[in-house]
Amino acid sequence: MSFGGAVDSARNGAGNGVAHSIQVRNLHKSFGAFDVLTGLDLMFADDAITTILGPSGTGKSVLIKHLVGLLEPDDGEVLIFGRDIWKISAKERYELRTRMGVLFQDGALFGSMNIFDNTAFPLRKHTDKTEDEIREIVMRRLTEVGLERSWTKLPNEVSGGMRKRAGFARALVMDPAIVFFDEPDSGLDPVRTSLLNDLILDMHSEHRGTYLLVTHDIRTARKVSDYVGLIWKGRVVHYGEADEAFASEDPFVRQFLSGESAGPLGMD
Repeated sequence: MSFGGAVDSARNGAGNGVAHSIQVRNLHKSFGAFDVLTGLDLMFADDAITTILGPSGTGKSVLIKHLVGLLEPDDGEVLIFGRDIWKISAKERYELRTRMGVLFQDGALFGSMNIFDNTAFPLRKHTDKTEDEIREIVMRRLTEVGLERSWTKLPNEVSGGMRKRAGFARALVMDPAIVFFDEPDSGLDPVRTSLLNDLILDMHSEHRGTYLLVTHDIRTARKVSDYVGLIWKGRVVHYGEADEAFASEDPFVRQFLSGESAGPLGMD
């Protein structure tokens, strides 16, 4: 198992009293007889874009669901801002989620709401801002993602790429410290994937924060990542700076990132 310098620096920061934004320790999760996470340990670099990769069924999306508090681990700890989210009250966990944004695969927009109301939903639900304040924030976010002229449209009236951008605007509307992306490039063609990646980079450059992407797309990982983590058989087999990952001589890391057929990863 290979861990990059980011983990060491994170540990040093923690030792200086700085709580890392996202950590998991000895995380286990099974569904019936199927073991998905089998002792996963990972400390994510703050104020950076980390991409999590791995074969299908290896636990990437399950990890995200643990981090946002949708799944409770069978064993282990999920620490957000230094707090184990399953050792605090449901109210505290709910409040913690307001500091996170999530972009799901399909955008997860409400079909009966137009793009403006979808984006405004978290502000109306979690804050006491006036409608004038909400409008100013929402239109700023929609402008950032190029949807300022489409705010009246329903989700089924726009393209898949536009739904992704609307979901991104909604994920950012509360100014979260952490943003999760669960396969944001799913269902997009290569050009729109590249454009979405540009948007992720632009938004991170402007707003900063800790971004965590789960994807199968190696081009996405290569383009947006500051750090890359690889999960295999429910454990982290590599975590480090992106350049280090793509230059790795580790057989699994090299095979997966190059897409070669020869190596430890087979069809099973």
